Amino acid sequence: MPVSVAQYVRARVNAWRSGSVRAQWTAAAIVSVLIGVSFLVSLVNRGWVPLPAYFLWLLVARILLSFRPLLVVATLDALAGSLSIALQEDMKPIYVVSIVEFLAAVVIVVYVAQRAHSNLPSTLSEALLAELRGRLQSQGRIPELPDEWQAQSAMLAANGGNYAGDFLVADLGEDRRSLELILVDVCGKGAAAGPAALQLAGALGGLIGALPPEELFRAANDFLLRQHDDEAFATAVHLQVDLVEGTYQITSAGHPPALRWDGPSGEWVIDNARGTALGVLPDPELHSSQGKLFGGEALLFYTDGVVEARNSPIDAGIAWLQGTAQEAIKGGFTGAAHRIIAKVESGEDDRAVLILSRTAGATAR
Repeated sequence: MPVSVAQYVRARVNAWRSGSVRAQWTAAAIVSVLIGVSFLVSLVNRGWVPLPAYFLWLLVARILLSFRPLLVVATLDALAGSLSIALQEDMKPIYVVSIVEFLAAVVIVVYVAQRAHSNLPSTLSEALLAELRGRLQSQGRIPELPDEWQAQSAMLAANGGNYAGDFLVADLGEDRRSLELILVDVCGKGAAAGPAALQLAGALGGLIGALPPEELFRAANDFLLRQHDDEAFATAVHLQVDLVEGTYQITSAGHPPALRWDGPSGEWVIDNARGTALGVLPDPELHSSQGKLFGGEALLFYTDGVVEARNSPIDAGIAWLQGTAQEAIKGGFTGAAHRIIAKVESGEDDRAVLILSRTAGATAR
């Protein structure tokens, strides 16, 4: 059965969207033909195809092609655009300046494309990054909890970027009684920490709920050590809660200490779970703490970007957080995570805050 033009075009587009090298070279051939036609037309009448038209083809190639096909098309485009001006009889100095500016633009576009390591066209690379970011965020989406429980998180990347090394992994047991949350801070910040965060999030997402906290962290530690990268390490804190009894266990791997809102005293109390970071030692030191959340109480977890400052010790940052968090919950726990994040002055590191609270009056002491 003959293939219609529409079906053929659709197949070629789908092949290009899949990242097919052959499809990219096909696109490169099409753009090259259009550049050649533009050059021939410019020889007839330069006014019909001015120099900016060649820059337009360069932008189209940048959108459609990965580096190697782009380099071929950019070279052809630079040659055609320059000759379309140089071959004119009324060559003027201003035209020479235009050619130099055009060639500089070609070099810049090629250089930017060479810096991309995905071997995909820019549009596909951006779509892939957006999808990976969406997957990282979806893993940290906290399931709907029983009415007496509320979990909230707020995260900001360093310097206002879209990608961060801080992430959350959540799991609610099939019986809807056991809730597990892991807050992780991967070495690095912003987009530079994004790939490592995605890798570790995938590993933790497959282990959470299947292994006890310490075994889970040891498996994650082994995963990071296998990367054979001196900067492949992370701090993490694991929270396991019985949503019926309110009992909990906190396991820390080098993470800043959690805070617990103590109802009777009306203060944020520092939890004593400590440990060493993952990916540093073959046998990391992991410490756990246990407790119980009653009605009107909460646990607060955060990454070091919230409390660390260049000219002050981390203890001062934690004390600041205790005061800020106390102020943030005056109107209730709802929205407190975002109110705390908004108070952090430094934007040089990724920041994350996680709060799990229990409704007042849920249980009696």
